[in-house]
Amino acid sequence: MTHCVALILLGAGDSNRFKKYKVPKKQWLRVGDIPLWLKVAQEVSNYYPFSKLILSAKEEELQYMQKYLDSLELNFILTKGGSTRQESLQNALMEVKEEYVLVSDIARCNTPQKVFQNILEQIKNFDCVVPFLNIPDTIAYADDKTLQYLKRENLKIIQTPQLSKTNILKQALQKGNFTDESSAISNFGGSIGFVQGSPKARKITFIDDLDSMQLPPPSTKTIIGNGSDIHALKSGNGIILGGISIPCDFELIAHSDGDVCLHAISDAILGGIGAGDIGEWFPDNNNAYKNADSALLLKKIVDFSINVGYQITQADITIFAQKPKLSPYKNAMEKRISEILEIPLFSVNVKATTTEHLGFIGRGEGIMVQATLTLTYFDWKNYHFK
Repeated sequence: MTHCVALILLGAGDSNRFKKYKVPKKQWLRVGDIPLWLKVAQEVSNYYPFSKLILSAKEEELQYMQKYLDSLELNFILTKGGSTRQESLQNALMEVKEEYVLVSDIARCNTPQKVFQNILEQIKNFDCVVPFLNIPDTIAYADDKTLQYLKRENLKIIQTPQLSKTNILKQALQKGNFTDESSAISNFGGSIGFVQGSPKARKITFIDDLDSMQLPPPSTKTIIGNGSDIHALKSGNGIILGGISIPCDFELIAHSDGDVCLHAISDAILGGIGAGDIGEWFPDNNNAYKNADSALLLKKIVDFSINVGYQITQADITIFAQKPKLSPYKNAMEKRISEILEIPLFSVNVKATTTEHLGFIGRGEGIMVQATLTLTYFDWKNYHFK
């Protein structure tokens, strides 16, 4: 007999313990060609005929995630994550009208199907059903004044997923701040049932946890992104190109600072990772980007690409300009671009050419840039964390 159960997967965390290494968020680490969160969503959604599938994620990642879900025809409702796990859960619960809700964390990416089955078998017996592990070691509580050895037979390591009665969970979460569903429902006076968990359901919290995860490595394929941009010229006091100020008697017409080179690079990254284009990210009808520093805009795109699992490896840029003469500035542009992209200087190449006075470029009416970038998935299997 099946019951009306909604599934919530929580994947809105910032992976704060990963940040110092400048690596992707853990939910975006690739297993093969797909991110970890998608692997979990695909697997868990097939464990039970859930009546509703919900996935909590960072607001800035929702549109991007939808593309992945559509690719695999997974019918998840995406909800905006909060600043805490509980806030993300409460946002997701607003979509739940079902009698029961099963909540799991993307970070527990290897939880066996048997654990889910054990939980769902107890669906009618408790207000919340929780998987647990016994503690094999001696446990002591110690502070400045007290040393107390605890009976490990009475202690449990609590895991997720957890199955709850929806109405009780919603009310319980209003009563304070909690790290999981069972602690909220227990505090509320609800009944808690325990089922056997699994060591395989270990949560990825620290970088070192990846060593014990039996996950497939990321694909080693090379990804290519292409971008181009054109801006017209008018009389003025100089241009910014490749992040470098170039003195001349004209300027580029643009909503931002007009750095056509960095705009082309931005589009090349977005093209490689499949995340739209620079116009979608920074619309020219938004005054927030009026005279904006294109280096800062590009940095946002670089950071996003890293967060969602990519690594930029090479950049090749061609600038088409009849004027000004760019040879004296190419080295400075390469250095600045390498800094923004966070790749070695030898991985950046800037070429400049004229059009032999042909077309609008040859007439000095505008500048065009084409950029080609190569990217790979971040190789977390072989990365040496320091």
